[in-house]
Amino acid sequence: MAEKPILIKEMEIGGRSLQLETGRVAGQAGGAVLVRYGDTVVLVTATMSKTVREGIDFFPLTVDYEERLYAVGKIPGGFIKREGRPSEKAILSGRLIDRPIRPLFPKGCRNEVQVVATILSVDQDNAPEIAAMIGASAALHISEIPFQGPIGGVIVGLVDGEYVINPTLAQAEKSLMHLVVAGTRDAVMMVEAGAKEVPEDQILGGITFGHEKVKEIVEFIENFREEALALGLAKEKITPVLAQVDPQVEEAVSGPATEELTAAVRQCIERRLDKQAREAFLDEVKAKLVESFQETFPEQEQSILAVIEAVEKKIVRRFILEEGVRIDGRALDEIRPISVEAGILPRTHGSGLFTRGQTQVLSVVTLGAISDEQILDDLGIEEAKRFMHHYNFPPYSTGETRPMRSPGRREIGHGALAERALEPVIPGEETFPYTIRLVSEVLSSNGSTSMGSVCGSCVALMDAGIPIKAPVAGVAMGLVKEEDKVAILTDIQGIEDHLGDMDFKVAGTARGITALQMDIKIPGISEDILEKALAQAREGRLYILNKILEVIPAPRPELSPYAPRIIHTTIDPDKIREVIGPGGKVIKKIIDETGVEIDIEDDGRVYIAAVDPAAAKRALEIIENITKDVVVGEIYTGKVTRVTDFGAFVEVVPGVFGMPGKEGLVHISHLAHHRVNRVEDVVKEGDTIVVKAIGFDNQGRLKLSRKEALPPEPREAATYHRRSKGRQGRH
Repeated sequence: MAEKPILIKEMEIGGRSLQLETGRVAGQAGGAVLVRYGDTVVLVTATMSKTVREGIDFFPLTVDYEERLYAVGKIPGGFIKREGRPSEKAILSGRLIDRPIRPLFPKGCRNEVQVVATILSVDQDNAPEIAAMIGASAALHISEIPFQGPIGGVIVGLVDGEYVINPTLAQAEKSLMHLVVAGTRDAVMMVEAGAKEVPEDQILGGITFGHEKVKEIVEFIENFREEALALGLAKEKITPVLAQVDPQVEEAVSGPATEELTAAVRQCIERRLDKQAREAFLDEVKAKLVESFQETFPEQEQSILAVIEAVEKKIVRRFILEEGVRIDGRALDEIRPISVEAGILPRTHGSGLFTRGQTQVLSVVTLGAISDEQILDDLGIEEAKRFMHHYNFPPYSTGETRPMRSPGRREIGHGALAERALEPVIPGEETFPYTIRLVSEVLSSNGSTSMGSVCGSCVALMDAGIPIKAPVAGVAMGLVKEEDKVAILTDIQGIEDHLGDMDFKVAGTARGITALQMDIKIPGISEDILEKALAQAREGRLYILNKILEVIPAPRPELSPYAPRIIHTTIDPDKIREVIGPGGKVIKKIIDETGVEIDIEDDGRVYIAAVDPAAAKRALEIIENITKDVVVGEIYTGKVTRVTDFGAFVEVVPGVFGMPGKEGLVHISHLAHHRVNRVEDVVKEGDTIVVKAIGFDNQGRLKLSRKEALPPEPREAATYHRRSKGRQGRH
């Protein structure tokens, strides 16, 4: 048998080589591409089931992003020592790949498609998620899977006023934004960004800049497929069996359904029905329609309902495009009524309740010591983080029931988006040495709960007295597009997200954007639409910010009385072992005696956390005593520990927990300005006296002087002592 060929193609992205290879590994997958970008290596495979998955009404696409800790030379933590459930970064990376490719499969495709990206080697200067995204596009494109791509993807940074493609680690540290752009040759499919209050025009410029490189990547992948086909390494696309409604059912149902539902939707608009009332009313209309056609088309209830729902979608979209009115009666740029409440929970460190229409989020903030930071066990360089935002979406928020399990991809994705939006305004550890955890509880959901979380969490942060740099708000934008007709919607609700073409979330301060996420259901949108959406989103964001500031115009001047007070000091790193003590004996005793939490960093920074300020102060005094150095020339108040013929030993820094303090010798000649014959005439053991550090002897022992710490004696006293000396001599 002839040896199978291997195809390797190379292009430059961001000044580094990107290499695609197929034909060497994973030969039984539908498509397999080994991507190398710098020293980052990712294997991406794409495989489709041979049969249709029955009983579903969605496209069953799965994207698995498999992190392997050997890629960065790590052994997994924990007892089992192997990778377990995916990290949050892995879940977010999988979502990043899924979102731009999902709209590019044929509508009605029900064959399962699985994309697996296995991270084999990581060079921190070359992001594995971007290599995986490009690899997924290439693997799908060379497979038989009916993928209507390819796509490309890049990260755009903003460094020293210049856009940078796929910034290196050093560039990323200086960059004002981390903007991921993915799309086809013709349009942008997905945008995701974290930014440091970057203005809209710079964000838009970054998207345009990134899309130009995306076009080059798309062309590169298309050429890769052509060469792979010529070598027998790519497959011809198959024509899948698509789920379709019986044409007879569609023809019979469409007319009556259009008439009935047009009237029903108009009533919803005129009466401004809320979500529950609208759904109940429309469900009743749809149920009657289904019943009226069941006799004609027995056992085709699902097909009848599918036609009815397709008609409903067209009607709602037509009202938006032709009459400029939404199903709840709002104008296209109108925001639902907003309510903001701060400090509604008495014992938490900070809380905020944000309500927009029927979307309601309760956010709660908790402050902890630095040691409470989250430990990260993934492929990144960061080992911990001190700011966390978690998002919970219980079933009652939509009036439903379902099992309550651990956070899913939605919860992790929405929590990360809100965290990204708020992180740029969180004060640094040097000025606010706390670990901060925010939890957003979705109490009621009717669209854009992630942006509701941003708003509620901003209120909670200010209620907690955290000195954030600026308040942040977020708004979700929507799009309805039919040929040349385009409508951009501000503050979309659930039905508009479901029936629309775009979910575009924008968060930021009055100065600029801090986070952005765009998902598209159609094959891309133009930059002109993006520009209009960003401008309309800014108006909405500023309106919401004003509503927040009316309730809480600035962070509270004081922390909650239930929040820990953290004081910090810096000690000589060489003295850390003295504070910790043998086997941690000393630090444990300090904690037990005072009830505080203590964190000591390798560079000598010490953080003491306690709800009781007096306890924190006591712990600080103990640590200062342990680490205090005696400075020559300084005055100290000390305790006489021993008395000898030649002087007195004085402890100027007390010991703690059985450990010796720091003591020195006051020679008899330094006890007083006058001559002292017996040490006991001036001091005795247990006395507290004032002394001055005057130096160290040849063996490093501390020398002290009581005489130099005292004011000069009056002339009369000095004369008396001289006379006494004379009398003693005559005797």
